[in-house]
Amino acid sequence: MAVFFTSDTHFGDPRILRIDRRPFPDLPAHDAALIANWNAAVGPEDEVWHLGDFALGPDAARLAEILSLLHGTKRLIVGNNDGPATLAAPGWASVAHYVETTVDERPLVLCHYAFRTWNGMGRGALNLHGHSHGQLRPIPRQYDVGVDAQGFVPVRLETILVSRRGGARAAQPAAEPTA
Repeated sequence: MAVFFTSDTHFGDPRILRIDRRPFPDLPAHDAALIANWNAAVGPEDEVWHLGDFALGPDAARLAEILSLLHGTKRLIVGNNDGPATLAAPGWASVAHYVETTVDERPLVLCHYAFRTWNGMGRGALNLHGHSHGQLRPIPRQYDVGVDAQGFVPVRLETILVSRRGGARAAQPAAEPTA
């Protein structure tokens, strides 16, 4: 089982193509590409921490459908655009605003928002976040796991750490969505 991180998928959100200039011709292509990219990276037995802004706009049935299409055990850290329908959607193994956990022997602080300081910062804890859509200047031990910063695909901790050193290239969006 591998553990992945992502954020800011904004499924069904008509604003996202305009605001973030995502490279998709329309919202259905955007959503299909993100689902295809997710499933190309994540296996059914893997775990995915989604650090907020999963969806905005789809009704409860569409939210449940999107969640059912995505591989892995899905855990939501609530973002500012996650409304009641997203929080109540079937398919989340957990829903929280903030989590401290350990992955690959690294202590992690997970939240939708980037912090200036966080618990364990001085002892090597990493802050993984979304919300900023790749627009914040990184600080030590803090990583934006949002799709805009990570090539539109969930990423593993080892990939996140290597990316800061310039040793990994972000994945590119799926050319032809398969979902």
